[in-house]
Amino acid sequence: MKLWDKGFSTDTKIDHFTVGDDRELDLILAKYDVIASKAHAKMLGRIGLLSKEETLALTKELDHIASTIANGKFTIEDSFEDMHSKIEYLLTEKLGDTGKKIHTARSRNDQVLVAMHLYLKAELSEIKQQTKTLFDLLLQQAEKYKDILLPGYTHLQIAMPSSFGLWFSAYAESLVDDVYFLNAAYKVADQNPLGSAAGYGSSFDIDRTFTTKEMGFETLKYNVVAAQMGRGKVEKAAAFGLANIAASLSKMAMDICLYMSQNFDFVSFPDELTTGSSIMPHKKNPDVFELVRGKCNKLQAVPQQLTLVINNLPSGYHRDLQLVKEIIVPAIQDMKACLEIMTFSLKEIRVNPNVLDDPKYDYLFSVDTLNELVQNGMPFRDAYKKMGQEIQQGTFTPKRDIQHSHEGSLGNLCLDEIRKKMDGAL
Repeated sequence: MKLWDKGFSTDTKIDHFTVGDDRELDLILAKYDVIASKAHAKMLGRIGLLSKEETLALTKELDHIASTIANGKFTIEDSFEDMHSKIEYLLTEKLGDTGKKIHTARSRNDQVLVAMHLYLKAELSEIKQQTKTLFDLLLQQAEKYKDILLPGYTHLQIAMPSSFGLWFSAYAESLVDDVYFLNAAYKVADQNPLGSAAGYGSSFDIDRTFTTKEMGFETLKYNVVAAQMGRGKVEKAAAFGLANIAASLSKMAMDICLYMSQNFDFVSFPDELTTGSSIMPHKKNPDVFELVRGKCNKLQAVPQQLTLVINNLPSGYHRDLQLVKEIIVPAIQDMKACLEIMTFSLKEIRVNPNVLDDPKYDYLFSVDTLNELVQNGMPFRDAYKKMGQEIQQGTFTPKRDIQHSHEGSLGNLCLDEIRKKMDGAL
């Protein structure tokens, strides 16, 4: 069944090529098409295009279809082009002519649009909650390990003292910025496009304000052409939100891969969270974090993928736009999986409390010694040259006792302030 069926059939090759992965992806989106169809049916009843009995029958049957989707029994066979055609078929099969009326005053274009908007709203909300869960864990770990020092690196060279508390809370505060981007994407998605039809509105006197409230949108897309031009743009906004979280997770995953190396030995994980080698029995590999790094690097490319599909398309609908679905839906699933596995794994992280015992970190506190000279009256530039020359000549003796005075300042993590920032972002 095709919603555009005019009594002739298309070649099988054309069907396969044009439908693509739509059926599989629509199994994820079908729930939202039902929500929109219910709102649309109620609106048609309000303006007199459906009787009360027809409206009730349609909403009741749509509730039944929603239950089959929820319990995994909803399918889209090859004889159907997409979720829209399958749902309309089920309504018509059950309700006869009443089922055929559901498509009045709408197009498959605004059906796809509104389903995607509803889907993105739901998924962005879930991703934001997952981000908050990871954020809370990072702050807990920061508090737990705030007094354990680790070396800070610049250019992958030993630089200055840091702490595990700083490391964990740095990524926590970075997630606050990422939530700002999620909020921006959510605001773009929180606009109802239903009623824009094929992109040029409907001659029926539809009530778009009603469907906006019924579906829980903050506002609607007033200009029907703008609504259609939002196809691809709303997905791209969401993709930027995902890309920012992915950047934070990718960087942290890279840190962990380095820190797990025997050359660093800053952190470790229980054996059951690592993997092995097929020929080297001593190996405990950070495969989870390598995959998070790889997946999150791919996620950072999603905005560019969408750009390449939608860039320079003129206004109005084009079949190219079908392709954005197969980019954004898997990206969202990957994002959720990465957040889940990072939270799961970081609960079990083990930090090395004796990292700085290694003599290669002797010069880690050289800046503190320099600052001590300045505090005693020596001009900074003179103190810097003096220290540099002594280190170069091998005559500088590091003051390991400075480490203890440094722990207090590095343990001052401002966790309450960071937590307030996240509360404000949520």
